[in-house]
Amino acid sequence: MLLYVHAKAGSKKTGIERVTPSEWIVRVHERAIDGKANTAIIKAIAKELRIAPSCIHLVSGEKSKHKKFEIHESPI
Repeated sequence: MLLYVHAKAGSKKTGIERVTPSEWIVRVHERAIDGKANTAIIKAIAKELRIAPSCIHLVSGEKSKHKKFEIHESPI
């Protein structure tokens, strides 16, 4: 499954807004420094989907607000 994410790093409020089933807006506290925001986004997606963070792979957008993740669903 592919998931397209609009990342909002450094947000006061954290959370996930599902625009469509495959397009989400993810807000995290962490700033986009040294990949900390990407790690926080992966953890937030994993928590929302109830899967292990290792099942989520960043395909593109490492340094962009628009990211694409590949998700291999396997329950925790």
